[in-house]
Amino acid sequence: MKKYSYFIFSILFILSGVAKLYAQEEPTGFIVDKIIGKVDNYIVLKSELDKAFQEYVSNGGNPTAEMRCQFLAMLLRNKLMMAKAEMDSVVVGDSEVDANTQRRMEMILAQYGGSPVDLENKFGKTLEQIRTELRDQIREQMVVNEMQRNITQDISVTPAEIRKFFNRIPKDSLPFFSAEAEVAQIVRVAKVSEAQKDVTRRELMEIRDRIMAGEDFATLAKKYSADPSVAINGGDMGFVGRGMMVPEFEAASFKLKQGEISMPVETLFGFHIIQLMERRGNEYHSRHILMSPTPSPEDLEDARKYLDSIRTLVVEEKITFQKAAKEYSDDIETKGVGGFFIDEDGGSRIPVDELDPVVFFAIDSMKVGSISSPLVYRTEMGKEAVRIIFYKSRVPPHLASLKDDWQRIQNATLNQKQNRALEKWFDKARNDVFISIDPAYNHCGILDN
Repeated sequence: MKKYSYFIFSILFILSGVAKLYAQEEPTGFIVDKIIGKVDNYIVLKSELDKAFQEYVSNGGNPTAEMRCQFLAMLLRNKLMMAKAEMDSVVVGDSEVDANTQRRMEMILAQYGGSPVDLENKFGKTLEQIRTELRDQIREQMVVNEMQRNITQDISVTPAEIRKFFNRIPKDSLPFFSAEAEVAQIVRVAKVSEAQKDVTRRELMEIRDRIMAGEDFATLAKKYSADPSVAINGGDMGFVGRGMMVPEFEAASFKLKQGEISMPVETLFGFHIIQLMERRGNEYHSRHILMSPTPSPEDLEDARKYLDSIRTLVVEEKITFQKAAKEYSDDIETKGVGGFFIDEDGGSRIPVDELDPVVFFAIDSMKVGSISSPLVYRTEMGKEAVRIIFYKSRVPPHLASLKDDWQRIQNATLNQKQNRALEKWFDKARNDVFISIDPAYNHCGILDN
């Protein structure tokens, strides 16, 4: 197989491309599709290549015949990984695929205003057809990702290799990076009073009574549940395995008999009533209605005072911001790394234009090294919270250098080394499968040695 130098990009493309599935696609009428490549029983359709290439071009890529060939090579390589995964018994769990599909469906639906009808009309397909197509692509994405992990998991790079990689880059080809900042936060979610919780429990009990009296669960879920996925599933969570849901939800589900509806169950998302639909081994099928109690102004003020006291300790140097974040922050994603926002490569320097707009405007009026006063905001899960922000550093726009961009250069060096390992794997693996390509693409030379 011809050695195109874009394998790592291909994996990233598949991972990001599936996330955008249907999000940018426009109805194109009836198109006769055709198979343009096969790897054992796995096929590449012309529509797959067209979609991948159009996505690349729409994001500013150069629409050359060479690039189109590279995308075909990428798709064939992913099919090769699928074929080899089958031979090597590399599998991903159905419950994990289902959970990822559900989350992705929720994201897609949210882009269309939460209306299943609008989504169906947009693409001329039922929700179930969209879900099925999406599930197949997500499963492929997960298997390819697992295969790549197995092949590259033991690869690392030394400081000498990083310097050698950087020094090979021509000076006039060094990338230019925009302004970046290191920003951390400590979050305090407003602790809802018991009085507010009791109001929510009573409301859920009233809904439970209505279901017990014969009203439709899904209809009431769509009307009252705070879970955004209800627009798609009516509160139905499908089959999931142990460890896929928060512990309180899972424990309550496994205690129920088939068809039984729980009393209100509290989790970090709020309060649920749960109905067990079916259980098979360590998997269970449930549906739920979620209601989240709203904190009172007094609850928010308590959170503000709590963070103000933490801020005072940091300013007086009785504790570092990073340690305080690890010990006291309620934000799971950032507390483990000292409160810092992290990019996809694990670095703490974020381009300022990629920061959350609220955070960007907050640091715009702050001095480097300072800590903000407590700021009220709403978390990604929709909870009322307060946070303090630490503006640690700012790097102005600059050409890449070992001093300022070590982690980025380390990642690029590692990617190159992984790419070479994957190329060797492909050279060997191609002999274990049957590969054919439509003669219309012979000019790509994909099967050349």
